[in-house]
Amino acid sequence: MNVLILAAGYATRLYPLTLHKAKPLLVVGGKPIIEWVVDNLAGIPDLETIYVVANNKFAGDFQAWSERYQGRNSEFKFKIINDGSSSDKDKLGAIGDINFVVTRENLSQSNLLIVAGDNLLTESLVKFVECARGTDATVAVYDVGDAEAIKKYGNITVDADGIITRFEEKPEKPQGTLAAVAVYYYSPAVLSLLTTYLAAGNNPDQPGRFVQWLYTRKPVKTFQIKGEWLDIGSKETLENADRILANSKRENDEA
Repeated sequence: MNVLILAAGYATRLYPLTLHKAKPLLVVGGKPIIEWVVDNLAGIPDLETIYVVANNKFAGDFQAWSERYQGRNSEFKFKIINDGSSSDKDKLGAIGDINFVVTRENLSQSNLLIVAGDNLLTESLVKFVECARGTDATVAVYDVGDAEAIKKYGNITVDADGIITRFEEKPEKPQGTLAAVAVYYYSPAVLSLLTTYLAAGNNPDQPGRFVQWLYTRKPVKTFQIKGEWLDIGSKETLENADRILANSKRENDEA
């Protein structure tokens, strides 16, 4: 199984913080956001290569980061992929980036774990992968517990087996408070559908849009995240995440 970390966005909502530094490289809780993502992969069996897709502006920074990280932890093998975009205007979008890397690196023959590079979770992804193995598609979900907050996310309804029965991006009238999180497990059968999705002119950006399209064609399983899920969309949420993760890191260091 390979891993793809999505890190090619420009995070314009966080300017000027992200004007000269990619959002996943911002330090939160004592280490770059992407480092929290990678550390959550520790212990996953049969993990081959971690691909990081970045834009032309920051690809060199991610290369330098990966070399520093590997110098401290040789468990992982990294490959940085430059998607060639240079601004928000010519970006490929998250789904476009997934298809770009899968096609260019010939990844469609094995399972792929996809994680957003700014996806701050306080729990390991080992159990997520255990749950996902043997499925065509599995997506992480999180109960935001707030009928207003869910309107910013992809709202999911599931059946008794945890299979998606409804998916709506940014609903005006949400059904429940279960949100899709940008952690996905796709089999080769699903990866082959990316070109079909894009060729039909569907939205190439938010990765949840592909799930919204997919669940009506194939069963999509869910796995509920029980720890913290911290969405970074503003300076305030960044500062809040910094406090929470700094405390989490301190508790782990003391344990």
